[in-house]
Amino acid sequence: MSSEKRASHSDAEKVEIAQNGEETAHFAAERGHVATDQHGNSLYHLDPKVEAKLRLKIDYMIVPTVSILYLFCFIDRANIGNAKIAGLEKDLNLTGYDYNALLSVFYISYILFEIPSNIVCKWVGPGWFLPATSLGFGVCSLANAFVHNFSQACAVRFLLGVFEAGMMPGIAYYMSRWYRRAELTFRLSLYIVMAPLAGAFGGLLASGILTLDSVGSVKTWRMIFLIEGTITIGLSIIAFFTLTDRPASARWLTEEEKEMAIARIKAERVATSTVLDKMDKKKLWMGMTNPVTLGTSIVYLLNNITVQGLAFFAPTIVRSIYPDKATVTQQLYTVPPYAVGAFFTVLLPLISWFVDRRQIFMIAAAPMTVAGYAIFLATTNPNARYGATFLITSSLFALGPITNGQVSANVISDTARSSAIGLNVMCGNIGGLISTWSFLPSDAPNYPIGNGLNLASAGTVLVVATLMLLWMKMDNKRRDGRNVEEELAGMSQQEVEDLDWKHPAFRWKP
Repeated sequence: MSSEKRASHSDAEKVEIAQNGEETAHFAAERGHVATDQHGNSLYHLDPKVEAKLRLKIDYMIVPTVSILYLFCFIDRANIGNAKIAGLEKDLNLTGYDYNALLSVFYISYILFEIPSNIVCKWVGPGWFLPATSLGFGVCSLANAFVHNFSQACAVRFLLGVFEAGMMPGIAYYMSRWYRRAELTFRLSLYIVMAPLAGAFGGLLASGILTLDSVGSVKTWRMIFLIEGTITIGLSIIAFFTLTDRPASARWLTEEEKEMAIARIKAERVATSTVLDKMDKKKLWMGMTNPVTLGTSIVYLLNNITVQGLAFFAPTIVRSIYPDKATVTQQLYTVPPYAVGAFFTVLLPLISWFVDRRQIFMIAAAPMTVAGYAIFLATTNPNARYGATFLITSSLFALGPITNGQVSANVISDTARSSAIGLNVMCGNIGGLISTWSFLPSDAPNYPIGNGLNLASAGTVLVVATLMLLWMKMDNKRRDGRNVEEELAGMSQQEVEDLDWKHPAFRWKP
């Protein structure tokens, strides 16, 4: 399509593009042109078959790399649980609450650096930031193999938290540059599913590593950190060459595909003239003060008390259920619940994609967790308690992609999206910090305090998520009564864009 022909189209026209794959979204991708009218309706229509082909190409090029990086991100964080029952506590002379304190140190740095890391991710570009931060936590994981006391272990875990802080929100923000609102939650699940898979794969990998006599001069639990850290470093170096920062710089997309990739994202962002806006303090603040971001962050905080607690204490919980089993067998018992969790982590977001809803899945996930922890509190029967872990994992991990997809769907600008996701994940990791004190040595072997805390957290998720859904519907009805033309009269394009979710045509996406 010629530049003259593109220029002839006004922003008020709805134009068919990408018909039979021959035309492209040139005019939709042009800088300075909005892709919606002032009521938020898309001005452009993309041929579904052509768009599906482009989406599949993006899937193949983006999802595998970030998924593998996140797999080892979670393994490098949670492998301390495997090392614990393989002799770490004894060799480092950890007593009392030392292990819990060691876990907490990680979350202190993780929480402090969460939002700053996502801001740096936007500033540097995720194509460079994600491999770099992955390389950093790979080095820290490897360093765990050479600590000899509590202080050294705390120092390494603190640095591990610094580098891992930007990984989960960074990937979520990165993928929001490539996918539509409805598509995003499922794609997020394809990397967040690596958390339960890390529990399964990490248990298998730790079991295999522990069958070795040594790796050089490194023995027992130290081999877990040495081998897994080395793998992470290697994957990070490869990622520097495989990750593409944004559609416009993707060498594996044609010019037409680049423009279509940009246009389809713009078409969902009311009054937006550019997909990647300049960083702005006001928009950063808009992302963090968004009511849906705040409510979702509370849900994710509560959910993560259980998610992270399970990651760190699953081997310990299994040992309390099957105390007479060998260490390697105990490690293997942690695998099946995580495998079931991985299945539901993908299934629920997949359904979410087709119905373009997220809030209802936050509500639906809570009862299974409530039931699981109720069983833990009600009985000490080992078979019943082991069965309860399947109920818990089948709902827990799905809230990772669902909550991040929800905050992403309910802001407009790229900058607001980066801070909204950063806040959500930061709050999630406050839950992770709480989880490090949920299973105390004095509470063993049945852990009524830890199980009670998780039961209460899941019940509160149910209440908060339900109230959020009711509020979103109520506020959308209130917004229906606003006069868009009147409220936007006299405002410049920049002032309109700065409104973000306060734009009168914006509606909450439940």
